[in-house]
Amino acid sequence: MNRDQPQPGRKNYQLRLQNMIDHLRSDILNGVYAPGDLLPSELKLTKLFQLSNKSARKGLDALVEEGLIVKVDRVGSRVTEQLPGFFQSISFGYSSSIERDFALPLLIEDFRKLHPTIRVKALPLQSVSNYLGTVKDYMNSGLLDVCTINNLDFQHLEENDDIDMLQPLVPQTHTYRFAQRAFTQGQTLLAQPIVFSPLVLAYHRTHFQEANVPEPDGSWTWQDIIQHAHTLAVPGQRHGFYFYLLSDNRWPVFLLQSCMDFAMKQPGAFRLHGTPLLESIRLCKELINNREVFPRYLSESNDDVNELFLQGKVSMILTTYTSLNDFKDLDIQYDISPVPYLFEPRTLLNVIGVAVNRNSKQPQAAAAFSDYLASARAQRILRNQTISLPALKPVAEEPLEDANSLNRPSRYDLFRETISSFRMNRDLNMPLHSFFPLKTILKQYWSEFIDEEALCGQVEELLNSPSAKGGVYAEE
Repeated sequence: MNRDQPQPGRKNYQLRLQNMIDHLRSDILNGVYAPGDLLPSELKLTKLFQLSNKSARKGLDALVEEGLIVKVDRVGSRVTEQLPGFFQSISFGYSSSIERDFALPLLIEDFRKLHPTIRVKALPLQSVSNYLGTVKDYMNSGLLDVCTINNLDFQHLEENDDIDMLQPLVPQTHTYRFAQRAFTQGQTLLAQPIVFSPLVLAYHRTHFQEANVPEPDGSWTWQDIIQHAHTLAVPGQRHGFYFYLLSDNRWPVFLLQSCMDFAMKQPGAFRLHGTPLLESIRLCKELINNREVFPRYLSESNDDVNELFLQGKVSMILTTYTSLNDFKDLDIQYDISPVPYLFEPRTLLNVIGVAVNRNSKQPQAAAAFSDYLASARAQRILRNQTISLPALKPVAEEPLEDANSLNRPSRYDLFRETISSFRMNRDLNMPLHSFFPLKTILKQYWSEFIDEEALCGQVEELLNSPSAKGGVYAEE
């Protein structure tokens, strides 16, 4: 057995005792010791964990009470032979970056301490191209009990009549209402919100100081971004501004800032010409085609954007609190500011939650894990170990235990001031069967494959089609 040795004097008696209990329990639950196997003798345990005979015996008694071992006179401590129904195993599927953004290994380990008879099998689904499709297939096949989904995934499940695959859950009392709204159908909560993240502007403080540019604030418009990005840019070395255009958690912010939605008013009456929406779309094109400001870099993901930022090759990026976890252990002088605005300060909100398979064979264990991740205990671990924002309001807003443990932006609490600007994709009132074709049309326009006249014609044809929910825009 290879263990990190607790050093005398460095940990008190209770910590050393708990260390022994946790290690032995983990080895039993993970099959290191099979049913019927003998544990190391009390003498070996005292040396291994630096405990007295009495303390080691007390730790073994705790495992006896949990039903994990039995003591056999003159033989030793043996793992229980038969545990019918004692252990429950649940599978937890999660998307890319969740290990980072949730501090997932720490949460799973803490859950195990609270529920030693429930094994959580982590199933990362990072490499799949169709995450939600895989989740649905796995749930229908009984291979997933719990999974992560975001608000866009939830909208997709609603619109494709797949929402019945999710188990209704009991809401946490103090979860932010906007986070619960992301996963609520009618009055029913169908996923526990765990973290949320508004889109923000991250910037290199040193670049601003060197260029003698004032740091951004909530009064900045997109024209301020363009103006100051020119000053920040250094030819051949860095650009002023960048973001991953194709992310569905980036480009819709321009539509939202038009202060218009796609709610049906009169069939076939939608017009793009002369609307604030067209101005927002033009603005995006102006930004990304300004080669003095915006690099011609073919990013494949938001990770590419973060890497350019870390290398100092761009001064400002559109990003999220969860993406800031890439910076938490690095020595980089950065801060955050509200997203610049056009007509009205609005930003795009992403909420990540955990859903339970309605047909799980271990419904109570699955619900216990879901409830744990949304609990104050888990949310506090998440807040102290990551830069992600917990969905539980009292935890998100309480003082940090160690504010200097991570490289957080000095304006970390910015989210509290901008809650009124939060909008989700669903606030466009556009079904996804129109949303994604619209994205394709916009990509052609932004890439200059079609002109503005063709843009307006194609968008109007799309949104005036019988299957579209769109129509005349209703200004909010």
